[in-house]
Amino acid sequence: MRKTALFLFILLILISCGKKEVKQVSQESKTSIEAFALAESIKIAFIKNDTIALQKNSSEEGYKDITANKKGFDTVELTFTPRWVEIENNQIFVNIAWKSTWITSGRRTEGRGMAVFVMDGRPLKLTKILRSNPFVYPEE
Repeated sequence: MRKTALFLFILLILISCGKKEVKQVSQESKTSIEAFALAESIKIAFIKNDTIALQKNSSEEGYKDITANKKGFDTVELTFTPRWVEIENNQIFVNIAWKSTWITSGRRTEGRGMAVFVMDGRPLKLTKILRSNPFVYPEE
């Protein structure tokens, strides 16, 4: 009797621990991942000077924010670190810490800051850049 009870107890433990619970990815999480990917693709398009990709991934106002103060440069390195995402009223606010290194005519200029990318629509598009714009040549 003891052996049977012990066997049933062990069997019960193995059965209850055998199933892995699979959690579904929330819609907010999917939207955040999409927003991070959009910010990265805009950064790559800016570095490559790909105006078609910039226009495709941003609204008219967002495109103006990216290119409004664009100064000629030989090369630019941008590093984006997403910090926070807020979703309200069908708008996504992505807080991004950024660092930049600009090389123009042999001169190296560095910048850093915190930007808020406002995104909207389906598929997502950049509609506005708030705070410190990473696409603007840093002041010296």
